[in-house]
Order: sequence, then structure tokens, then C-alpha cells
Amino acid sequence: MIELKSAEEIGRMAVTGQFVGELLAELSGLAAVGVNLLDLEQHARHRIKERGAQSCYWDYAPSFGRGPFRNVLCLSVNDAVLHGLPHDYVLRDGDLLSIDMAVSVDGWAADSALSVIVGTPDPADLKLIEATEVALEAAIAAAQPGGRLGDVSAAIGEVAHSYGYRVNGEFGGHGIGRTMHEAPHVANNGRSRRGLKLEPGLTIAIEPWFCGSTDKIRFDDDGWTIRSADGSRTAHSEHTVAITDSGPRVLTRRPADGATSADPSGRSAAAS
Repeated sequence: MIELKSAEEIGRMAVTGQFVGELLAELSGLAAVGVNLLDLEQHARHRIKERGAQSCYWDYAPSFGRGPFRNVLCLSVNDAVLHGLPHDYVLRDGDLLSIDMAVSVDGWAADSALSVIVGTPDPADLKLIEATEVALEAAIAAAQPGGRLGDVSAAIGEVAHSYGYRVNGEFGGHGIGRTMHEAPHVANNGRSRRGLKLEPGLTIAIEPWFCGSTDKIRFDDDGWTIRSADGSRTAHSEHTVAITDSGPRVLTRRPADGATSADPSGRSAAAS
């Protein structure tokens, strides 16, 4: 079942989204050579508790995981792209780190992710991250009222292919609102003008992720961490987006993206 949100409810999700965006910006700034992943996890736990928010990850137990998730961040390094478990690992020069988080404030959830280079960047890694970010912006621009969900998926796939990357169809974006995962599924590849009609009030998490040289994945023994099957680098970008009468509204913009507390709309340039 798909629940369309009122303007007031989207506004409440935007409050959560602002916190998520600010915390992700903090974490990306803290990710440096010599920093332990567990330090990032502890920082996020402190900030979430301080805000009076609730992690959507804690105790999350989907069919593909092994037991309930007992962290507030997914921290995926290098060839890991999704659901990476925070563990005792010290970041090294050149590591590619993806940070994913979802929290709920006063009963409304927001979900976002980014990828960063720690220390000295490899041009190939920068290209990979750029592709996910460009794909995300293209998908947001395609999320227009009256359009189709396939427009969003097709936009992601077109960018991936233009950069020379293949797209995995097993994991993608999702609806979001009162809970982290709601209908519909938002695939990272598809056909435009097909699928669910995009109506004002629909809220979705759009999350392109690509592997450097494959569309195949494998799971770690922990049952959570998803890696590229061939060991190639990976990257992941995500925003929570609301469909409104005037276009897509990004609810999880980070301060570095140009959205501030004085600019609560978080609308993308493509939507304005």
C-alpha cells in the first residue's frame, strides 16, 4: 500500500531530513586517515540520542540480513557498497567510504547516503562517485508530478551507462515515510513512461549505487555487507524526495549542497 503524505506531513519529514543531512555532512568531515569506523558510529549514536531521534537501522531485521542490525550507520569501504557493518577498521589513505543512515524524528523517517574519498583520491574513484551523484540529480529532476516511476529509474540507468557502468537490479530505492521502507520499490534502471504514476504526496528514497566493473554482488559472512563480486570499487548516493505539485522536493539536502535552515525547501535546481 502506498500512502500519500499531506503538505504538513512532508514538512515533518523535512525536519528529519534536515537533521540527517547535517549529520551526514558532519560524518563526511570526520572521515579521515587514521579514524576508526567505530568512532564514526559512536559519533552518530551520540548525535541521534542528543536530537531525540530514533535510528531506523537499530533492530532492523529483513529477510536478507543475519539477525537484527545493531548499529545506526551503514559504513561500506572500497568494494563494499551497501549495509556495511561498522567494525574495528582504521581508515587508510585512498579508501572510498560510503555512509548511509536513516532516522525517525517524531514518527517521520528520512534516509540518505553519500560516498567520500579518504585522503588521496584516485581519479577512477572520483568518477565513480560523480556518476552516482549525477544519476541522483537526474533522477530527482525526473521525479515530476504526473510522470511515472519508470522516468526516475530510467534516468539513473541512462547516467550509469553514459559513464560506462552496469546497473544491479537487486537493490534500489524505496518508499519512505512513517517507516524506513515502504512501497514502492524504486529500481536503478527502467523504462521511461512506465510504472506507477507520480502523484503529489509520494515520498521516496532514490539511491543509485554502482560498482566499477560489474553488476554482480556478493554478501560477506556477516550476512549484511554487500560487495562487488569482482572486488572493484563501489559508490552510493541517496536522498529522500517528496513529489509536490510544484516538483520534486529534496528533504535531505546537506549544508554543502546549498540548503540551509533559511532555505528549508531543499528543492533541487532542476525543480526550481
